[in-house]
Amino acid sequence: MTATDGTAAAGGERATLSRIADEAAVSLSTVSKVLNGRAGVSDSTRARIEALLYEHGYNRRGTAQPSSLIEVVFGQLGTEWTLEIIRGVERVAREHGLSVVVTESGDRHAPAPDWIEGALERRPVGVVLVLSGLPEDSRRQLRVRNIPFVIIDPAGDPPPDVPAIGAANWSGGTLAARHLLELGHRRVAVIAGPDDMLMSRARLSGFRSALDAAGVAVPPEYVRVGDFQLESGLEHGLALLSLPEPPTAIFAESDLQALGVYEAARSLGVVIPDELSVIGFDDLPVAAWVGPPLTTVRQPTADMAEQATRLALRLRDTSTHEHLRIDLATQLVVRSSTAAPRK
Repeated sequence: MTATDGTAAAGGERATLSRIADEAAVSLSTVSKVLNGRAGVSDSTRARIEALLYEHGYNRRGTAQPSSLIEVVFGQLGTEWTLEIIRGVERVAREHGLSVVVTESGDRHAPAPDWIEGALERRPVGVVLVLSGLPEDSRRQLRVRNIPFVIIDPAGDPPPDVPAIGAANWSGGTLAARHLLELGHRRVAVIAGPDDMLMSRARLSGFRSALDAAGVAVPPEYVRVGDFQLESGLEHGLALLSLPEPPTAIFAESDLQALGVYEAARSLGVVIPDELSVIGFDDLPVAAWVGPPLTTVRQPTADMAEQATRLALRLRDTSTHEHLRIDLATQLVVRSSTAAPRK
């Protein structure tokens, strides 16, 4: 007779864990400590057991009660862009009666090593990472415990088994360049984001591609590498506007950098858009309220976060991991910060 009260499932789980304990040459209680994220196990033993759990396809589906949390992990908090991400996650969390916990850990590439221990204790129903990725051992630990994760706008190129939601950054860069070309600009500069971030390189590549197609050269001094923050927009804006032959237009690869260019222009007495056109990327709410309102490339930041959260919840309910990379469309939003150059 087949058991229908969970006894058979529990027995199968115990048999799997016993086999893993035998292969790792440890006790069943040691395997249990690793599985539940408890202390008292050396790093080397923990890594060996985690690898065996993953190798055997062990998954705690239905055996451990998750919390009612969605966890969002940032390398850096405190910008309007991060608030848009949180808003998108909260939309979905409210629909499902979940709470949102926000964690700042590590840098833009990966969370700090101790983050995974806290995540295993919190047992979120899903994790949304606003980072480049996760170390392989962290991915394995989350999957063994059936905690799905999705990366938003990854800084690098994640492995094919890592679900990610991004934006059409290359297309966004071409939109910015074509708009400035159509206005008649030929002295066009760009303040890019960090060159170790895929999104930054894609925006710059798309921008260059459109200019190349139009036969417009970009001098090396017109290409600056920033960090997406306001301060780098100010620094590089001042440098560009102080050149013997300054650009008539600047494409900043983030709205915050564009606002830094605004401050640089103000301090040098350069009038936007009469003497300088400025175009950003993101379409943060503040872009519509600055003076003059900022022309920018809209990436659906809150929608990206919403899609990532829905995907994480869907992955928890599926028996296999989806290998997904979804890029949402970008679009040009024309406001008052761009105009034809002076004759």
